[in-house]
Amino acid sequence: MGLETRLPDGILLTSVERFVGWSRAGSLWPATFGLACCAIEMMATGAAHYDIARFGMEVFRASPRQADLMIVAGRVSQKMAPIVRNLYDQMADPKWVIAMGVCASSGGMFNNYAIVQGVDHVVPVDMYVPGCPPRPEMLLDGILKLHEKIKSEQFVERPRRGESMRDFRQRTGWIDPDPATPGVALAGTRATLPQARR
Repeated sequence: MGLETRLPDGILLTSVERFVGWSRAGSLWPATFGLACCAIEMMATGAAHYDIARFGMEVFRASPRQADLMIVAGRVSQKMAPIVRNLYDQMADPKWVIAMGVCASSGGMFNNYAIVQGVDHVVPVDMYVPGCPPRPEMLLDGILKLHEKIKSEQFVERPRRGESMRDFRQRTGWIDPDPATPGVALAGTRATLPQARR
């Protein structure tokens, strides 16, 4: 009994954020980046039996400039860490990272000077897939959970439920202005933005 009953068939109502999140989640292009034994399981995920093409990810891109998902599959050595960061910086924004396997997540059994103890020391990780090596089903589960995360992302920061505007401004870096000066001052600066007051 609302607007939906007055619209003709075939018209959907949604917000721009939900539509963009849905389209981003449905068109992830992973970068070809297998470092160790977990890469075999990642390749099996892309093969016919598990068919990652169901999620629009069938093409593993050879160029980081064409990819927006990095699946770090395997251990990252100290020599490889700058290259991982360089490839991450070359990827198109917005970009996401999955740490596949215990070696990529925490260094695994390689607790020594040669292996980075977690790829999150090099690049920000969005989803961790545990296991040694993780089965393709586990990688698919991590990808589906990443899809849900992408669909729920917001363009702008909003006040949380029950949060006052004063608390919201403090949490996001805004400072309440001096009562004598209209506007909102940015944290750490002397710049003032105009604010509409009632």
